Amino acid sequence: MEPENRGQTQPRPAIAWEKLRASVARIPTAWVILGLFLLAAVLMAIHTSFAAKDSSLRIKVQHGLRGGQLYVWVDGDLAYSGRLTGYTKKKFGLLPESVQGSLSETLAVPSGKHQVRVRVASDSGAVQEDTIMGEFVTNSQRTLSISARLDDVALSWQGGGNVSAGSVPVEPAAGIGWMARYAGTLILTAAGSIISAVTGYAIREVPAYIRARQGDAPRI
Repeated sequence: MEPENRGQTQPRPAIAWEKLRASVARIPTAWVILGLFLLAAVLMAIHTSFAAKDSSLRIKVQHGLRGGQLYVWVDGDLAYSGRLTGYTKKKFGLLPESVQGSLSETLAVPSGKHQVRVRVASDSGAVQEDTIMGEFVTNSQRTLSISARLDDVALSWQGGGNVSAGSVPVEPAAGIGWMARYAGTLILTAAGSIISAVTGYAIREVPAYIRARQGDAPRI
């Protein structure tokens, strides 16, 4: 009797698999679809973070304002907002000569050609604005010089006026650039597969579910 019972007993992996299938079968279909959509959204968000900013924009500001606010947009999106503060430079250490101030910041931007818009708003109420185009090479940095006065703001790329001039290579960590591109492609593929599977399931199952509910509804 003992050998016969041993032969009829299912292996533990098979028992565990059956329990898992039973548990999954009890989960409502709507929750499964919602979970897949949430997973696809998370994967797309991760892909966006991987595929984003692989270059940098350095802004160097020289201004003659006692106080003001600097705004920088990249392709219409506000990338930086900061305070400008100037100090009075004295001639011979005694007589006031002029107001001067400076600011330097580095912003992460995607590679490619972008429009950079700069606005300087002084505390006196004067607002000056200018726009410049620039091309950013992958893993490089470009420096934008900003000269601001009460009645004018001027923009220029350091290193020349060509779209690719003045690009300074920025050495990425070993393997990170390749890994980021590979991971981004993999994540995008997985998210697309999940969305396609969920869409196909919804097209196939939702009409049948609606018909079943209509058939189960009591007739008056």
